[in-house]
Order: sequence, then structure tokens, then C-alpha cells
Amino acid sequence: MLAFVIRRLLQASLVMLVVAFVAFSLFQYVGDPVLAMLGQDATPEQRKELRRDLGLDAPFYVQFGQFVSNAVRGEFGLSYRQGRKVSTLIKERMPATLELSVAAAVLALFIGIPMGVYTALRRRGFLSNLFLAVSLIGVSLPTFLIGILLILLFAVVLGWLPSFGRGTTVMIGGWSTGFLTVDGWQHLILPSITLCLFQMTLIMRLVRSEMLEVLRTDYIKFARARGLTDRAVHFGHALKNTLVPVITIAGLQLGAIIAFAIITETVFQWPGMGLLFIQAVQVADIPIMAAYLCLIALVFVVINLVVDLLYFAVDPRLRMDRASGAH
Repeated sequence: MLAFVIRRLLQASLVMLVVAFVAFSLFQYVGDPVLAMLGQDATPEQRKELRRDLGLDAPFYVQFGQFVSNAVRGEFGLSYRQGRKVSTLIKERMPATLELSVAAAVLALFIGIPMGVYTALRRRGFLSNLFLAVSLIGVSLPTFLIGILLILLFAVVLGWLPSFGRGTTVMIGGWSTGFLTVDGWQHLILPSITLCLFQMTLIMRLVRSEMLEVLRTDYIKFARARGLTDRAVHFGHALKNTLVPVITIAGLQLGAIIAFAIITETVFQWPGMGLLFIQAVQVADIPIMAAYLCLIALVFVVINLVVDLLYFAVDPRLRMDRASGAH
């Protein structure tokens, strides 16, 4: 087990190094940071001095080494447009993105898995067919269109919920949250539903297909022959084995929720990292773009490691294979 974790950590480090190289390449090939910071009216002497202060006159490998060293410490320099430390900007925006992502992930898992189990066990029921029809909408419609339709219905026509912003937040230490205010929850409902809908329908369909496949296996037939109740067969045997591929998809979708919350945050003007990234792209603010790229890569690497470890807790066959391989 320890050797497996060490090997995965080494692989993750290699992935992060490649991502860091891609992020660093943005500084070399996307615009001129000196021109972005000083503007068109700067003299050649001022540009040369700033280039020296930023270390841009050093060789490529020296600059890359310095970039990696700073990135490990969470430092990505100053924003070209805002003139503030990128780490500070991300720290301010991260609570909003994590809050939205956690709400969307909880909705996707706690609604998608029961819906998938129900549609597998009640294949010909009216409610099952209704769930499958709704899932087609969630898979087919783009996220921005779903968000716009929800705003039109619940904010404009009915006037029940706010259409933009994060609402009232409170500070706990250095962390801002809207979970502790009614206004914060009201602002969270529409964007979280918009962000979770695709992942929820994907998880539902995956659970359904895997559940149907597991229910046709021989050990399920043997469990029924032993006289076990339907509840024990469905939830004690079938569902547990169904969750193995679901863990993979759910883990990757959690990373996707964080990474691709950009569209949802833009539609609802949610003040998170995704909206910060979009604004940085519009003005070619390279330090923010590089920091966002590295951060999202780190999220996926950590999630993949956690998913691999969860396999051992869910599937005993993997533990047996690992033990037999060691012997």
C-alpha cells in the first residue's frame, strides 16, 4: 500500500511539473508582461529596468526554476491589471468557488445515485421513465442555457430567487461563507442546480447501467437462491459493487465541477475563481491564468489519488490482488 501511494505521488509530481511548464510557457508566448505593466508610453530604459527586476533577462531554465520554486510556495507574482498578488486574489475568490462546487457535488451525488438505483430496480415504472426523460435534458442542454432558463423562470417570471451575485456572507477567520446566511443560500440555489445538473444525470445513468449489469451476475443469483431479501441483495451486494466505477466518474466530475464552474460563475456573476479567470483571459493577465491552470491541475491530481485509495476500501478484490502480487 505504501509503495502504491509513493508511486502515485511520484506520478503526480511529474504531471504537476509538466503543467507548470505549460503554465510558464504562457509568460513566454502570450503577450509581453513588461508592456502590459508599463503601457505603450514607457521608455526603453524603464522597460529594461523592469525586465531585470522581474528576472526576465535570465536564461529560460533559470526563469522556469524560479517559477516552479515560487509556485510550490503558492506565489505567482503580481496581476498585470490589478497590481495585486495573484495568491491574494485567488485566496479571496476560492471560498466562493469551493462553496458552489461543494453544493453542486452534494446535489449530484445525493440525488443522482438514488435516482440511478430507483430506475434500475423499477425499470418499467412511470417515475423511472420520467427520470430518464429529465436526464436527457440535463445531458443535452449546455450549461449556460440551463442557467439562463432558470434565471428567466425563477428570477424574472416568478421572482422567487436572485439572479446574480453571492449574497450576504460572513467571515470565519480569513474564510468567507454564505452557508450561514439566508441570503447566501438563496443566491446559491440557482447556480448550484445549474452546475450539478449535467453531473447528476451522468451519475444517474452510470449507476443505472452498472446496477442492471450487476443484477445479472451469477453471485446475485446465488444470493437470491440463499433466500436473502431483495433489500439485502440490492443494497448489500449489488449497490456496493456498482459503486466501484461510480467512484471514478464521481471523482473526476468533482474535479470538473471545480474546473468548469467558469461558465456557471459567468452566467450568475458568481465571484469565484472561474469568473476571475475569464476576466484575466479578456485582458491577457498571464499570472492569473498560469495560477489557475496549476491550481486546477493540482485539484485533479489530488482527486485521482483519493479515488485510487477509495478503490481499496470499496473493492476487496483489489486488496487481494495487491497482496497476492506482493507475495
